[in-house]
Amino acid sequence: MSGLEGLVSALCGINEPSKMKKFLQEILTPAEYHDLAMRWALMERLLEGDTQRQIAADLRISLCKITRGAKILKKQEAVTKQYLKKRRQT
Repeated sequence: MSGLEGLVSALCGINEPSKMKKFLQEILTPAEYHDLAMRWALMERLLEGDTQRQIAADLRISLCKITRGAKILKKQEAVTKQYLKKRRQT
């Protein structure tokens, strides 16, 4: 099993939010952890309809990072979009 396959398997095996948070904090650097959380937040904001410029100003990030997220959300088959929508419904 490759490194990525092993990581995916481990992530799929964690079903408790507190354990997932701890796992991510253990394997990611503080900067990587922050960047991952920020990327998720910006995609939530995009789905809510906030403008890219407003998100960039609020999160103090470049428009390039936001544009990447916007491109992902435009794809009907995007898994990220499916999970964002699912999360909004709960």
